[in-house]
Amino acid sequence: MSRINLLDKNNNFNILLAGIIGLFVGVGVARFAYTSLLPSMLADQALSLTFSGILASTNYVGYLLGALFAVFIKDINTKIKYFRFGLILCVITTIIMGITTSDLWLIFSRILAGFGAAMTLVVGAAIVMVKLDFKDKTKAMGIYFSGIAIALALADVIARLVLTENSWQASWLMLALSAALVSPYPWYILSSHQKIQANTVTHTLNKKLFSSFVIILILAYFTEGVGMVVQGTFLPTIIQSLPGLESFAGSTWLLVGLAGIPSSIIWMRLAHQHGSVNIIIIAMSIQIVGILIPTLSHNLYLNLLSGILYGGTFVGLVALFMHLGGKIAGDNPVMLMGALTVAYGIGQVSAPLYAVTLTEQSGNYNHALYVTAALVFSGVLMLLITKIVGIKPNTQ
Repeated sequence: MSRINLLDKNNNFNILLAGIIGLFVGVGVARFAYTSLLPSMLADQALSLTFSGILASTNYVGYLLGALFAVFIKDINTKIKYFRFGLILCVITTIIMGITTSDLWLIFSRILAGFGAAMTLVVGAAIVMVKLDFKDKTKAMGIYFSGIAIALALADVIARLVLTENSWQASWLMLALSAALVSPYPWYILSSHQKIQANTVTHTLNKKLFSSFVIILILAYFTEGVGMVVQGTFLPTIIQSLPGLESFAGSTWLLVGLAGIPSSIIWMRLAHQHGSVNIIIIAMSIQIVGILIPTLSHNLYLNLLSGILYGGTFVGLVALFMHLGGKIAGDNPVMLMGALTVAYGIGQVSAPLYAVTLTEQSGNYNHALYVTAALVFSGVLMLLITKIVGIKPNTQ
């Protein structure tokens, strides 16, 4: 049995591993660690609820700007440079979160962290897709996108382990150290090599990509951005606010990560068998149920199920939308992936703002969750219309 050379830049296993480590740095640490640590930061009065929503939105503003910028990164070597820049930003901005309580610095940090996260996810996914040596990359990309959930769960475990003995500031600093220690691997593996250099093509913006179906897909992904971010920012805080469930907030968020790990692989396999659009509709419908559970019941097991349904759908939906966009776009996946992520980002920017406003007015999260569920349902309806009137994707 031959040994795996973990330093081989062309090995598919290494490419996937490096991509998943990049997701840990960008998505697990720079984006979702905030969700894990938010209840402690609110309890310590380091943040108000309103300012916590503003910080969440600023992070998504940075992510949105990064995704928009990614659309115009035209060649693989430039993508690699910005992927590496994203890794550096994610580490530095995480350090800032642990050493200051200045509103200005926190906003600055979250914006740049969002931009760095977009470089690791949007640009990183494009690099991984180009580098993988498979005829059909569906299964491999399903494994790669499962890294979002692995990243979320691992960052949450690190944050909560530190919190048991130390402060939330120490958690941020340990997360930054963890990210810094693992970043050299994706930096090295997801770099240029002879095969990519030989096939480098400079792409121009292809307006023909944006068919009726693609426009509807982008709008639906906007609603999924809304659906993802309210629970993705506030789920532990929502659970903590329910009578009798205060001590289970952290467990619920860990379940989100664990449920998400196999979800993209399962959803991608189902999409291969039954069609991507059909499976996206089903996954979004299940997500709506999870969003509404905390408004209907304070039962512990049902609310743990809410976390499982959320984790089991949002990661898979990212994989489903991004992979479908990549197939439609053909040999320039970053263009449509970037456009999709821009729409997703707009949803993410707006959702925390209305969520904290409605919560401050009503005294609970119910109204925010109702609005979120309604918006995700509108995305489901749009995709159902494409089925009814026969608007189909032109995959390559």
